[in-house]
Amino acid sequence: MVDTVKSTVEKIPLFKVDAGPRDDKWKDRLKEELLALIKYVELNKKEDNDWFKIESNPDGTKWTGKCWYVYEHVKYEFKLQFEIPATYPLTPIELELPELDGKTVKMYRGGKICLDVHFAPLWQKNAPKFGIPHALALALGPWLAAEVPILIGEGKIVKK
Repeated sequence: MVDTVKSTVEKIPLFKVDAGPRDDKWKDRLKEELLALIKYVELNKKEDNDWFKIESNPDGTKWTGKCWYVYEHVKYEFKLQFEIPATYPLTPIELELPELDGKTVKMYRGGKICLDVHFAPLWQKNAPKFGIPHALALALGPWLAAEVPILIGEGKIVKK
């Protein structure tokens, strides 16, 4: 793991409430998620590394927003969406970038980024202490850093 990612992730609070959207304690877990997301955003802004904006529906089960990656001084922005699985937090969220659907083999139908090899084992080892900000920091961020330059080089992503 890259040192900057590791040092950032170590500053994201770990979760104490083990609850998913079908559990009685979901509101407590959602509160923890929101507080940790605020902390993560603050850390990113402090490091001049602001790269996503998300919001949820009222019950915290569907999230939408944008993420972006700057490559060679050009900002590439993508729609981001995900739903909290019924078996969360034992099951990681599936992060979707629908605009990139079908542009890389490291993606599943619907624009879900591939997390199997690198992120899923890490999530399983740390569930239920990991949450949304951990998925963004350890899955989406590295995926964008690895895939976006390749997609640009192949001409599959162009600046609008």
